Amino acid sequence: MITIIRQGVKEDLPSVLQLIKELARYENSEHEVTITLEDLEKDGFGDHPNYLFLVAVQNQEIIGISFYWIRYSTWKGKFLFLEDFVIKEEYRNQGIGSKLFEETIKICKSKGMNGMFWQVLDWNERAIKFYKKYDADISSKWLNGKLTKKQIEQISSNK
Repeated sequence: MITIIRQGVKEDLPSVLQLIKELARYENSEHEVTITLEDLEKDGFGDHPNYLFLVAVQNQEIIGISFYWIRYSTWKGKFLFLEDFVIKEEYRNQGIGSKLFEETIKICKSKGMNGMFWQVLDWNERAIKFYKKYDADISSKWLNGKLTKKQIEQISSNK
């Protein structure tokens, strides 16, 4: 079966949202997905897109995504941040993930990025093993911090 890797377009977004939800289910967090098709369209296809994505396609079906954006480090400059990377479960372990990941690396290189970042859950041994095939540095030094929209609104209303 031939897998095509191509840049994502607006018409791909319904399939992209399904893959985002599939990943969230795998991570036992589907209830946390609040993004809508309208959000994805507005945020990715306006005058200043906030993200880009690649899709893996077989028989006109989107079976994987590499969802990324540009991150800027004050120490090192611009990096590609791989936000989500997912292959439909029934298509895993067929080399499609490698093909999609390597295409993402090519984009990183072609745009003169200083590297690529992503996050992986510490319990996701399959993903960690996949990334280590590329000699990736999987660090446990950095802790993630975040504020939700609700928290920001609460803080702002208290000022």
